[in-house]
Amino acid sequence: MPLDISNDRTMSRRAMKAELLDAETELRLAYAWRDQRDEEALHRLINAYMRLAISMASKFRRYGAPMNDLIQEAGLGLMKAAEKFDPDRGVRFSTYAVWWIKASIQDFVMRNWSMVRTGSTSSQKSLFFNMRRIQARLEREASARGETLPRHEMHQLIAGEMGVPVHDVEMMEGRLSGSDFSLNAVQSADEDGREWIDALEDDSAQASETVEDRLDTAQLREWLLIAMNALNDRERFIVTERKLKSSARTLESLGDELHLSKERVRQLEAAAFQKMRKTLSTQSQEVFEFLN
Repeated sequence: MPLDISNDRTMSRRAMKAELLDAETELRLAYAWRDQRDEEALHRLINAYMRLAISMASKFRRYGAPMNDLIQEAGLGLMKAAEKFDPDRGVRFSTYAVWWIKASIQDFVMRNWSMVRTGSTSSQKSLFFNMRRIQARLEREASARGETLPRHEMHQLIAGEMGVPVHDVEMMEGRLSGSDFSLNAVQSADEDGREWIDALEDDSAQASETVEDRLDTAQLREWLLIAMNALNDRERFIVTERKLKSSARTLESLGDELHLSKERVRQLEAAAFQKMRKTLSTQSQEVFEFLN
């Protein structure tokens, strides 16, 4: 059931006009949806508690997300709650739905706070939504005592109160205090108008390295051709199938094709390598390593 939210005020007015369900009606609708998949019952249940979803969404406006988006996520959480609600447990639907609505909104806020994932564990999530509040309270208490808490002591107090590592507190403070910047933004201190992306180190191979690799590869290929030409047709076939294919064949499969035993194929392979080593004994250590 899609949510058609064109304007948060319109949606709020519509939600306030929705029916208020008593416990008996709510239970009947929940059973109708769970047991009979009655979409009309689901529609009534969702509309009746959409005011709850909107109220909870409004509490997260300070995180900078558009209210329409918050309401949309709250509505999705409400629908998830309706899908998973078990009326046999004797709990009111509104009590059960609160958790799903809050979780849906919080996940949305954290996903959209930064391009960098803000937090994935329960402790990081708790820090994201509660650290500023706890920090403000600790600062007020310290001010009332005529004290100023050092930064490291503040981190320790927050970590102790929330039961999380100090490292997590330090990391979350950095995430909350910073914001995303475009790499195409111009460096304010640069008179030439260079962008920040110009200051990043290029991890790709340099031109000289590329040329050297190409020359080395060509030399290795030449040495390999010289070594292969020293083999007879059967030995060349075995080496090719065993060493030069992306998926090496087994001794047994080559033996079946050549009508030889697995041990005989191994002996021919060893002899072929010995010939190649002898041919290249004065030319390439790299090929020796390849053959070994």
